[in-house]
Amino acid sequence: MNLFPFAVKALQAVKCSLIDPLKHLSGWNKGDPCVSNWTGVFCIDTTVKDGYLHVQELRLLDMNLSGSLAPELGLLSQLQILDFMWNELTGTIPKEIGKIASLILLLLNGNKLSGSLPDELGYLWNLTRFQIDQNQLSGPIPKSFANLLSVKHIHFNNNSLSGEIPSEFSKLSNLLHMLLDNNNFSGRLPPEFSSLSKLRILQLDNNDFGGSEIPATYGSLSTLVKLSLRNCSLQGGVPDFSGIANLSYLDLSRNHLTGPIPSQKLSHNITTIKLSHNNRNGSIPMSFSDLPSLQKLSLESNLLAGSVPSSLWRTMSLTTSNRRILDLRNNSLSNILGDFDPPANVTLRLENNPICKNSTIKNIGRFCSYEDGGIEIPENSTNSTQKMICPAQECPDDYYFENVPASPVSCYCASPLRIGYRLKSPSFSYFLPYMNKFKIYLSQSVNLNISQIAIDSFIWEEGPRLRMNLKLFPLYDHRDKHIFNASDVQRIRSQFTSWKFPPTDFFGPYELLNFTLLGPYSNSIITKGILAAIVIGAIATVVSIAAIVLLLITRCSSFHHTPSSRKNMSTRISVKINDVRSFTIKELVLATGNFNSSSQVGQGGYGKVYKGILPDNMIVAIKRAEEGSLQGQREFLTEIELLSRLHHRNLVSLVGYCDEEEEQMLVYEFMPNGTLRDWLSDKARGTLSFSMRLRIALGSAKGILYLHTEADPPIFHRDIKASNILLDSNLTAKVADFGLSRLAPLQDDEGIPKYVSTIVKGTPGYLDPEYFLTHKLTDKSDVYSLGVVFLELLTGMQPIMHGKNIVREVNMAHESGNMFSIIDSRMGSYPSDCVERFVGLALSCCHDKTEKRPSMLDVVRELENILKLMPECTPHHHHATISESTASAFSSKLESSSSSASYVTRDPFVSSSISGSDLSSGVIPSITPR
Repeated sequence: MNLFPFAVKALQAVKCSLIDPLKHLSGWNKGDPCVSNWTGVFCIDTTVKDGYLHVQELRLLDMNLSGSLAPELGLLSQLQILDFMWNELTGTIPKEIGKIASLILLLLNGNKLSGSLPDELGYLWNLTRFQIDQNQLSGPIPKSFANLLSVKHIHFNNNSLSGEIPSEFSKLSNLLHMLLDNNNFSGRLPPEFSSLSKLRILQLDNNDFGGSEIPATYGSLSTLVKLSLRNCSLQGGVPDFSGIANLSYLDLSRNHLTGPIPSQKLSHNITTIKLSHNNRNGSIPMSFSDLPSLQKLSLESNLLAGSVPSSLWRTMSLTTSNRRILDLRNNSLSNILGDFDPPANVTLRLENNPICKNSTIKNIGRFCSYEDGGIEIPENSTNSTQKMICPAQECPDDYYFENVPASPVSCYCASPLRIGYRLKSPSFSYFLPYMNKFKIYLSQSVNLNISQIAIDSFIWEEGPRLRMNLKLFPLYDHRDKHIFNASDVQRIRSQFTSWKFPPTDFFGPYELLNFTLLGPYSNSIITKGILAAIVIGAIATVVSIAAIVLLLITRCSSFHHTPSSRKNMSTRISVKINDVRSFTIKELVLATGNFNSSSQVGQGGYGKVYKGILPDNMIVAIKRAEEGSLQGQREFLTEIELLSRLHHRNLVSLVGYCDEEEEQMLVYEFMPNGTLRDWLSDKARGTLSFSMRLRIALGSAKGILYLHTEADPPIFHRDIKASNILLDSNLTAKVADFGLSRLAPLQDDEGIPKYVSTIVKGTPGYLDPEYFLTHKLTDKSDVYSLGVVFLELLTGMQPIMHGKNIVREVNMAHESGNMFSIIDSRMGSYPSDCVERFVGLALSCCHDKTEKRPSMLDVVRELENILKLMPECTPHHHHATISESTASAFSSKLESSSSSASYVTRDPFVSSSISGSDLSSGVIPSITPR
């Protein structure tokens, strides 16, 4: 009797090219139903009942699986846990999943699923956790989901869901966390949500509720810990939240809220109040002074007037880890109420307030004159684990063993379990004051001593979400045991994958990103080959009257997932390149949590880009070539050697490379402030003043000038655009995506290279018109593309938007005398004379004729001249106009002093698309940044 049709159907449900469930059978491990290595976690838990095999748990977590989910999943009628998190699954969610009435956990987040949500999922009466976040799902939420009466967690954030949020959700009486942020919801905020008597977190940021008001009934959500309604197009006033005893986080920023800020007594637990970028008037309430846990008060960009109460910082209890940000910029505040003596742990921002002109207030200038309106850099740590000074011989010389930071026995060396972990919606703005509290919570959750837990690094991500790399160490053992035994590993892994941690609203919902087993832990788990088979089979024999069931459950116990399916090279070339590190695959696997999809920050023609943390805690961006982008090894190393010679403060630096097992990866410095395009978008994290934009323009031009004139051989970039200009922690511009495709040059009669003939590559909107027609690439092609970037800096527009071309639009505005009508209002006041010269420069760069554009050297000189004029310029932009003669005169001056490639005397070297544009903290370009 064949008992495995259900199991086979279940495994066929993942239609992955790497899986053939019928060809590979192996023995059953009677212990842990989970198997894992650095490829991810695979669990299948089964029982036999009535002569049939029943699958109760199916987990394929972070296994790099592609393909789609098939309707046969609905046959698993006894399934309780369906977990396909952090894979590459595409297609739609099968409606047949709605037939699995026993399902408790449905975890599909971190894939590429698309289409609409099936109504049938509303039949999952026993579902407690419903996670489909970070996919590409669209359409409305079915009203049938109001039948999920057991559900406690709804995580639908970071999709493209639309329509109204169903008011019927008010029936979900057990709901604790509702995360619907970063979608396309519209309509009203349902006032009926006030009946959700257990709701702790409501996060709806970045939707468009089109003028809806915040229902006054939300003030009666007495169990609420976090309310986040950022950038939702809300209007009206703010409800009275004084009755919410445990409210810790309130974000109503970037809306159209009006009226005075109510003087209500908020919870003493509150850490964060964000009311910035609204139309609030009146004064700063004195009630904000008596908030002992407050970390961040953001009131910038409102219409507030009156005095700043010094009690905002005077009552603060300071320790070394405490931090308080008071952001009051861009208001009409005129005085200080009380003594003006903010302590060192308080950051006070007062720029663009009348108070900054009050010379009677001592030292007011240092709170009003941040360089370029200084941008606050988010708190993060890549060295939060205390390093110990111990004899070198105490630990083996590899990455698998290290001294345990908090061990009661000094210089105790052990091998940690490495875990990627993320808090999806924490109720605080700064982590350091709560780090120890979090470690206590974690140690209790996994039944370890707090000394066994180290937070190796943490970083804030968009959301805001808090990502961290954990290390769990074994306890000191006098028998010289330096690793966890197999049962400990099994128990800890089970705790992390079971979602049975004690509930915590302050730290919010969590997610396991990876569970990395390397070094000494790899011996007893799967380490070789590609994930080739996942199979369950069963055979039963009925003997006489008594049914004796002989179950043979088979599954693969010796598979290995190398980072790709490529064959090993038969020969290797050994080479040492100065100033560039050669990494092993193992090092980069460890740095990225096995190239976990949550680490992916971009994707281009070359391959995917991941953020990684090296053993020395350096944060890097790792570009991993796909098979179609692989070169011959000698060519790859030759180009690495060339890139290693490029050093300029305005170029993204190459840190190292990996070239083994037919993997070709490039490791670059990581740019924490993302791309220039990110900062110019409508959902930008902050604003750039005119002075900052000029400096970014100058830095970009200097980087490209270096490529044109100092690189050996010279390099034409060929794909200059705002998303290829990255910003470091100081907002210094660095050019990326240059230098990995040598092209044969054409030469003039004297043998001097003049241009490169090539198929047209680049990005629409930035392409040199003559290059597009003639396929002749010169240094002036780069000048044109940079000119388009300058126009983006001036207007905030994209090169092509709604069928309109930025060069044409700016030229028309310039010729009609209406140039200032399309200048980006977000950069605040600016000197009109300086803007006039910058516009002239940008339009000259974008001239249709190559010979009429300035050289890159002239571009750099003109930008330097504009910056020198800045202190002398008068900020009277509202009535200023740009004279056509100014732009024409400047263009003529540049034409007379430049030539197409006069300084290019060596073989030009033109970039393709592999070296840097995705080296920033962002998301996959095809997905709207969150």
